[in-house]
Amino acid sequence: MARSSSLDTPRGRTGAVRPSAPSRDRFGRFTEWVARAMGTPAFLVILTLFCAAWIIWNTAMPEPLRFDDAALGFTALTLMLSLQASYAAPLILLAQNRQDDRDRVQIEQDRQRAERNLADTEYLAREIVALRLALEERNSQIVTRDVLRQELKSLLAELDRDAAKDTTAESAP
Repeated sequence: MARSSSLDTPRGRTGAVRPSAPSRDRFGRFTEWVARAMGTPAFLVILTLFCAAWIIWNTAMPEPLRFDDAALGFTALTLMLSLQASYAAPLILLAQNRQDDRDRVQIEQDRQRAERNLADTEYLAREIVALRLALEERNSQIVTRDVLRQELKSLLAELDRDAAKDTTAESAP
């Protein structure tokens, strides 16, 4: 059985694929996902339903089934919401920082593209001017029918004058 050689597999490897290293960007994508999820109406509805269920459970259920006392101001619920907020704020800031970085890169690419477009436009304008000048120069060298007729008429008139001078010079002794 002949072993097929593949240029994308190093020598000595049997073709076993090494698991890829976890992406360094995975946490950044996670923070963006959290920031997007927290900014949706669905998240607010779910959080509101969760808090309402928590409060209803701890006020309406019999005393032995309650786990957060309403008399103490739902301490556990307050701590959970505070913990959620303490994690949400930095995650949202990380997501904003990533977005700022992407915006900076996009602005730089736009600036470079605008510079290239300006250079291309200036080059094309110079080429158009050069073509116009070349056409004007060429048109000034082209002899039109009217110019040729006028030149021929002036040459004929000059020849007639020369011929008249020659005839007058021959007739005079």
